[in-house]
Formats: sequence, C-alpha cells, structure tokens
Amino acid sequence: MRKYSNLKASVAPMVLGLAMVSTPAFAQDQDVQEADAASENVIVVTGSRISNPNLELSSPVGVVTSEELELRQTNTAEQFLRELPSAIPSTGSAVNNGNGGSSFVNLRGIGSQRNLVLLDGRRFVPADTTGRVDLNAIPLAVIERTDVLTGGATTTYGADAISGVVNFITKRDFAGVELNLSEQITEEGDGNVFRADMTIGANFDDGRGNVVLSVGYQDQDPIYQGDRSFGEFNVDSFSGAAGGSSNAIPAVIVGPIPGGFGQIAPDGQTVLSGVFDRPFNFNPFNIFLTPFERFNIYGSGRYEINENVELYSQATFSKQSVETIIAPGGSFFNNYDINLNNPTIPIGIANQFCAGLGLTAAQCTAGINTPFGPTLPGGAVNPDFVNVNTQVRRRTIEAGTRNSEYVSTLFNIVVGARGAITDNISYDVSATYGESERIQTQTGFARRSRLDDSLYALPDGTCISGNAGCAPINLFGLEGDLGSQAAIDYVFNLTQQVITSTSIATVNGTVTGDLGFGLSETPIQFAVGGEYRKFVATRTSDSASQTPGAVVGAGGAAPDIFGSYDVYDAFGEISIPVFEGEAFAESLTIDLGARYSDYSTAGTKFTWKAGGAWEVIPGLTFRGNYQKSSRAPNIGELFAPVSTGLSNLANDPCQGPVAPTGNLLAACLLQVPAGSPGAAAVQAGTVLPPAAGQINVTTGGNPNLSTEEAETWTVGVAFQPDAVPGLAVTVDYWNIKVDGAVSAPTVGDAIAACFDAPSGTNPFCGPTFISRNPSTGGLDGDPSNTLGLVLAQSNLGKIATDGIDISLRYNAEVTDNVGLALSFDGTWTNKNLFQASPTALNRECVGFYSVNCNPQSEFAFSQRTSVTIDEDYTISLRWRYLSGVEQEPQDIIDNGAAFVGNSPLFGDVDFTKIPSESYFDLSFQWDVSENVLFTLTAQNLLDNKPTVVGSTIGSTSFNSGNIYPSSYDAQGRRYGASVKFKF
Repeated sequence: MRKYSNLKASVAPMVLGLAMVSTPAFAQDQDVQEADAASENVIVVTGSRISNPNLELSSPVGVVTSEELELRQTNTAEQFLRELPSAIPSTGSAVNNGNGGSSFVNLRGIGSQRNLVLLDGRRFVPADTTGRVDLNAIPLAVIERTDVLTGGATTTYGADAISGVVNFITKRDFAGVELNLSEQITEEGDGNVFRADMTIGANFDDGRGNVVLSVGYQDQDPIYQGDRSFGEFNVDSFSGAAGGSSNAIPAVIVGPIPGGFGQIAPDGQTVLSGVFDRPFNFNPFNIFLTPFERFNIYGSGRYEINENVELYSQATFSKQSVETIIAPGGSFFNNYDINLNNPTIPIGIANQFCAGLGLTAAQCTAGINTPFGPTLPGGAVNPDFVNVNTQVRRRTIEAGTRNSEYVSTLFNIVVGARGAITDNISYDVSATYGESERIQTQTGFARRSRLDDSLYALPDGTCISGNAGCAPINLFGLEGDLGSQAAIDYVFNLTQQVITSTSIATVNGTVTGDLGFGLSETPIQFAVGGEYRKFVATRTSDSASQTPGAVVGAGGAAPDIFGSYDVYDAFGEISIPVFEGEAFAESLTIDLGARYSDYSTAGTKFTWKAGGAWEVIPGLTFRGNYQKSSRAPNIGELFAPVSTGLSNLANDPCQGPVAPTGNLLAACLLQVPAGSPGAAAVQAGTVLPPAAGQINVTTGGNPNLSTEEAETWTVGVAFQPDAVPGLAVTVDYWNIKVDGAVSAPTVGDAIAACFDAPSGTNPFCGPTFISRNPSTGGLDGDPSNTLGLVLAQSNLGKIATDGIDISLRYNAEVTDNVGLALSFDGTWTNKNLFQASPTALNRECVGFYSVNCNPQSEFAFSQRTSVTIDEDYTISLRWRYLSGVEQEPQDIIDNGAAFVGNSPLFGDVDFTKIPSESYFDLSFQWDVSENVLFTLTAQNLLDNKPTVVGSTIGSTSFNSGNIYPSSYDAQGRRYGASVKFKF
C-alpha cells in the first residue's frame, strides 16, 4: 500500500529559508482546527467562480490526475493534452518546420487561440502575440490534477474560452520532500529524455502557514526522420514516386536556357533541357522530435493572519530551449544576376545561357573570356560583359542544416488575500503579473546580399564588388563543390534574431458565499466580482529578419509588432437549489451567470450563461448548459504587419507541362505582370509545380476586426448507481457555433475562388488575391516580388462543431488483495465545419486530412485497465484509439486523388486513407517501501508504425516525413523508468 513517512516537520526550517521570497513572515498563534478549516475552504471549481466542493456543475469537466501522468511518465503538459479525445494536436514537440518554440492545446479542433489555459483558476503569462500559453512552462511536478472543461466558459473566465478551459490545479499544503527521477528512450536508441524534479514543502506555525518550493530540469534529444524507415525518403503524395525539392543538387536552372529549365547533368557540365529528375531528399535532415531543454522553479506560500485574512503568493519561473532542425538551405527560387565569365560556370552551361539569351557565337565567346567586370580598368563600360538573370536552384548541403533555437524565459507572480467576511461569505483578491521573452536565433541561412555578392565573381577568383571577405560561391558545382570555405562562411555565417516579448497584468476580486436562504434547504449560492487585465506583446527583429527575401530559405520576413489592450470585467454567478429530497426528484439546481467586458480594442461585450442539474433519483443526474460567449481579436490578429511566408499546395492550376488555354490561361496571365518572363512561362507551359509542395502566402493583421460571437451548449446525464458501487458514467452532447470568426481563407479556398470559375474577369483571379512570380510564373519564389496567395483576415468566418463525450469510471475490490480500476474517455465528433467567408466552401474536416484539414478522427477514446495487488504492485494497460480518416473530398476535386498503387519506396500503398489506429501503453508500479515508488513503462507497446501518405498532401507543420507525426506515433516503441522518493 502507499505508505508515507512522518519525516515532514524536519524540512520546515529549510523550506522556510528557501521560500521567504514568496511567503510573508508572521508569528501569531491560532487554533490549529481553525487553520485547517480555512485551508479546506479554498476550493477550485473549474467552470464556476462559486467555491463549493459540493457544487453540481451543469457543464461537464474532465479530470486528468497526477497519478495518471505518473503511469504515462508524461514530461510536458502538451504530451497528454495532445492525446485528449476532445482535442486535436496543435504545435508541440512533434512539429519541426513551423514550430515557433512553444507548445499549445487545441480543444475541439477550432483553434488553439479559442481555448484558455489557467493555473489554479488564474490567467498565466502568454507566450506570444496570440495570447496563448506555452504548455512547456507548466510545472507538472506540483500539479495535483488538470481540469478540462470543453465548452464555452467566457462568462466565468473572460475572452478566449470559447472551446473550453484547461485549468492546472497545484498541490495544496504539500509537506515533505519529493524527488522524481526519470529516463526514457526509444527502442531505436534515440529520443532520450531525462527529467528530474525536487519539491520541498512544509507547514509551519501550527498549520497556519505553508510553503512549497519545486525545482525541475528536463533534457530531450531529437529523433531524425532519416532514422525511421517510413521517413527516410521523401515521397510525393500524388505520384507515389520519390519526391523532394527542385532546390536540389546538382542545381536546377530556370531560364534563360533552351527549353526554359532543366537540371544539371550528373557530370556537372551541361543542363539537361526540360528535365528535372533528381529532386533533393530533405527528409533525413529533418526531425520527428525536437530537442528540448528546460529549467523551472515554482514557489508558493500562504499564511493565515487570522480567520478573516489569509495572505498567499505563487511564483513560477521557466527557462527553456526548443530547437528546430531543417534540411540545408540553398539559393532556392530567387532570380540572381550572374556574370557569364564567372569562373564557376562550366563552359557547356555558359554556352546554353548564350543560346537562351540569343547571343551570337562571337558575343558568347567574348562574354565568356573577358577578364573584367561590367567596367574596364579605365572606368569605361565593358562591351563584352554579359549579365545572366537566372534561377540556379542549388541545395547547399556543404553549409550544414538550418537551425532555429528558441530560448524562452518567463516568470509569473501571484499575490493575494482571502478570508471570511461573515460565516457564509468570503472574499478573494489577487494580482498577477508575468513576463515572457522568447529569443529565436537562426543559423545556417544564406544572406541574400552576400549571396548576390559572391555570385558576381571574376575569372581571377575575386568578387566584382571587392567587398572584404567575399569569395566566389559555386552554385553550379556537384555535391561537395560549393566553393572555398571562405566563400561558404561569407554567405552563411551570419545569424538572425527575433525577440518576442509579452506581459500580462491582472487584478481580480471575488466575493462568494451563500445568501443564507433559498428555495430549498440549501441556500442560494453566489459569486460576484471584477477583473482588470492588460496584455502587451511585441516582436522585434534584426534588419535582415524584417526584410522580405533578405534571409534566403527562412520562409518569410518577421516584421516588428507592437500591440496592447486592456479590459475591465464585471461578473456574477448564482446557483439556486430549487428543491431537494422531494418524492418526484432528489434535487434540482439552476445556474445563472453573466459578464460585462469593456475592451480598449473591441468595445463592450455582454456574455451570459444558464444551466441546470436535475438529480431525478440518487445517482442519476441530468444536466445542461447554454452560453453566449465571445472572443476579442488578439494582438497578432489586430496588429501583425503584412508579410509573406510559406504554406502548402501540391499542384498549381497554371503549371505545365501542358500550357493552359482559354479562360484558364486568361486567369493565370491576370496574376503575373504582362510581358514578363513569368507570363511567357505560363503561355509556354513551363511553369513548374510548387517546389517541395510549398507556395508563398501573404497574411497580416487587421486593426478593424471585431469580436467573435459564439453559442455553446451541452446536455447530458451523469449516472452513479448505488446498486453498482464504484461505477460512474457520464454522457454529454456538446455544440459550438461561432459567427464572425476571425479567420483567413484556407489555401484551398483561395484556389477555388479563382479556379472553380477561371476567367480574366473573375476578381478573385486578380493580383489582389493571387500574385505570381514575375520570373517563373509560379506561386513560389522571392517574397519581395511574389506574394503568392493573399489570405486576408476578416470577421466573415463561421465555425460549427458538435459531438458526444462519454466517460466511465469503475473501481472495485476483486479480492481482499486485488483491486480493479477501469476508465474510459471517448469523443464522437459529428461535424467540424469552417467557412472562411459567405462565398467560400463550408468545409468539413471530421474524418479527413488535406492541406486544409489536419487529421481529426470521428471517434477517439482512451481506456485504461489497472490491477493493483496487495496495494503495492500495479499493472496498468492504456488503450488509445483513433478512427480512420481519408483524403478530404474537396481536395480530391481540387488536386486529384492521392496516389494508390505500387510505390517504388513503399510497395502497395493507398495515400487516400489512414486506417484506424490503436496504441497500447503498459505500465508497472511498485511501492518499494514507504518512501519509494518505482515505475516502468513501455509506450506504443506493439511498435505501431504510422501510415505513410507522402509529404505533399498536408501542411508543412503537420504533414512531415511522409506522415502526420503529431497525430500518429513516429517514435515507435519506447521505454521509461522513474523513481519517486518521498519523505
């Protein structure tokens, strides 16, 4: 059985010394019973401001206990929240290209910005301009339980809680010393995770005060895609053939050469005109699990001055590093000026440039052989000098991978006072202040200005500019021949930095209790209060990061952002027990609540809720809740400058090899400057498919955005029959509708708006909405002149989702020495519709995946069976199930069906569907002694491999390494061991 030592008082002096920063030093006598009673009165009820442990909530709340996390050996909050049946994965450790250094949760799949993360019912400092909380900063070592309320909660907690709330509840009055050590590693020998936490707590002054200090460290190693058979080689989702990027090695040349484009031949001497047959396989360099290192400190303290005043405080500090590693960069899809007499150009390719430029033989020879630049030594114009404007798409593996390290440092401090006003009314007043800073440092990227410089080189091996350090870079070379180390250093050795800073200040006051009378024996309960919040967020970048195209292969500029807003809230809740113990029903309770908010950016808003719980007979309760909710646009949505980044598109409607005709041709030409080389490429049918399935997209904030309006409601039943002791079952239907949703068109929406009815007069085909590369006619290229798809933010969106949650708990003593515990949590999602505008497709994503939809199973559940023997040994099996998904039907219409057939790399495949998946995790716990608990785990026990669908069917962030690694386990079977010492 669980046995704990009484060696707790001995640590009190040490804890007091360590935690004085968060605990006031008072020394007054007080009856221990009164202190204990005051302690017990501090109740955190997620979903209501009414502090009553017996409150029968009309909104369903799921709970994940610390014991459950111990069985799983969970190291970060994102790990277990990502696997909730009621959530779909957001950015986390399985996201590489697209990870901004923070982890988030996405309840109900309607956006991580529409749910709220709390610590002990209070807001926590956000990580970025969206106002979202980084789950990596949550100190799991001191978390007692995690409450997950899925459904509107803006009346209780304010904006952002449309899809629900995740509330981390810390341990209260912890006393003693607890040391946790754990190690995990995959069966392949990678992805090692080490974690250590030490928590010290003590009660003092006869129980009137308590202090807690917790310190933790974690270190996580990467898992490379090249170390998994399904991720080693990039596969095109629509052809089944080896895929990759046209930023390749040897390089792909796009104009001016005969045929328009071609890849350099294997001997490196000529360009194979019209041929691109050796895409660069970038998979092995990318990762399935991001490296992560964290150091965190948590402290809390409370002291009861008297029965009417208890002072408390809480402080959290975290410093963490997340690193993303993506394949080596290169010159990518930009046009460069290169002189014909550049010594790195093979003579055969130089002659092809001459042919493409229409030079005579004499002009070509003179241009190749002149030893001078555009001017002669005397200052006169060099008549033989020939400039070639071309794309040389060369992957620069010699310069190493492109790495981004995100170092986040934050603190969050709470101070407050609570106590009794009367015997049945209490108050709680608190203030929170937190700051977060995330520094992104990029290495391994080429600087455009230096690359341009190094491409203008003379036959004597010097740069025409004469700039210090410049040496000729060789984009025409075969693998291993990029030029001298001096040239590589000159182009690639600069770093870029982007700093994102946020702060939050909150003041909250609540009065809660009962009125002393009511309609039944239990009096009417209430909570009233007010809150003030101020949120400030900034992003500051160096000049290169702010300039479109200045950092080659970085995905888009990061212009500076500065924004802030504040809000004043007044709120109230009331819980009315209508009757109790009647012959026709055991009880009926009605819950009402309202909140008035005044935003400095979005004006005033009134939200409200109404619900009830009806216990028909003991153990059978029907419950329901209706809420009018709202969400004000966040700082990023309001104030982010317009910038061009990357998204995904497998096929461009204007691409070759067949030249578009008729209305399609007219639409394509509308998107590219008239008379440009890009227009000529469109007409000739030489526009290449999007390189690596990526295109440019231009997005930005909109200061004219207003609040979203939402209706959320639930209705369900809770069943806990006396006839079956230990059994508890809940079934709840939930429904969420959002009007005026802050949103932008999906890639599919933007393409469909034009190409479902292409013409030269369709406004959605014009350059305001689609802007092509003036040199190539494609949707990829230099962001300074290729906007790609323009996806503007608006309040025109609509979201609608609904489904059913099922939860079951059963605990029983099988024999005197054997205990059985069963749990089941499942979600059936009926629909998840998103419409970006009234003219856009009302897109269904449940059961589908595509560039527009991340996989969302129609039915998902988690089931655990635990057997305890002699109260000392526990064997537990967890079963996590995801129903099958398939390619989005609209994506099939837009891009064609994904590949079905025999793939040269994977054999017989069907990329149009991902079958249902079952994962099993086995855990064993042993209470070695009173003070030692040992845990062993085997996760993904059957070593399930993820279903391969190729790398061009979804978004870069979530469809990577030929799979969806955030949704389906890419790590394989892994083992963990932990030991907990408690004194």
